[in-house]
Amino acid sequence: MNFRSNLRRLINEVGCDFIHQLPYPHVELFFWRPDDGTINFGDYLSLVIVEQCLRRFGHTLADEVPRSVRLFAIGSILHYARDGDIVWGSGINGRTGQDDLNRRVEQLDVRAVRGPRTQEILRRRGLVVPDVFGDPALLLPQLFPGRFQRRPVRPWIFVPNLHDLGLIDRSLANVVSPLGSWNRRIDAILEAELVLASSLHGIVVAEAFGIPARYVRLSEGESEFKYRDYYEGTGRFNVEFASGIDEGREMGGATRLAFDHQALMDAFPIDLWNGTH
Repeated sequence: MNFRSNLRRLINEVGCDFIHQLPYPHVELFFWRPDDGTINFGDYLSLVIVEQCLRRFGHTLADEVPRSVRLFAIGSILHYARDGDIVWGSGINGRTGQDDLNRRVEQLDVRAVRGPRTQEILRRRGLVVPDVFGDPALLLPQLFPGRFQRRPVRPWIFVPNLHDLGLIDRSLANVVSPLGSWNRRIDAILEAELVLASSLHGIVVAEAFGIPARYVRLSEGESEFKYRDYYEGTGRFNVEFASGIDEGREMGGATRLAFDHQALMDAFPIDLWNGTH
């Protein structure tokens, strides 16, 4: 691994602390980024959604606040957490060696988590975790009313996870890469009557807009944990996974989610900006 690749990895692991560093107390939003500088749309949605939530209150991520803190929103990224971090919707990854917090973490300010499996692990560590579940990407229709419209012109699409990109022909018309701009990925998802995905946020975005979706497990690149965590956080237990695209098309979408959008919206930590934290 060369120096540049090592540097990118270091940047990801420390939460980009020394990129766009502001010379005053501010809220640093942590989200995962690929080592090669590309954009994985699901992770990037963290920035999009937090910024849009702040606009509703007249704030920005560049605001000076009473004290510097880190905020975790979208992503299976809690193995990066440090003492004092704020959690609004993130989850445990579940891979071997990443199924728990760093053993040095003793205190987190948890407002919401992705699902009950993450909640259980955090509570076992003695942390206080409310019964507020959901991936913040589920709030896209509420945060951007009227911007994105369903336009079903394709019977199905497949959105692969990064680990599965090498397993499929990305040039196929029905394959939507997770790499690229967040809005164009959403536009492509909204063109489908059925969304098949090994990308978690391919599923989340589809279901947020009421499109039937099914998880297709093409490889062991990701733990089942985060998918189960998401499904159970939206009221669905024992969802069946497809083992291939053809099987997923035959199975169709999973049971529709049961989700309290307002509870997750109300849990957004605006107090970090208004000085009451």
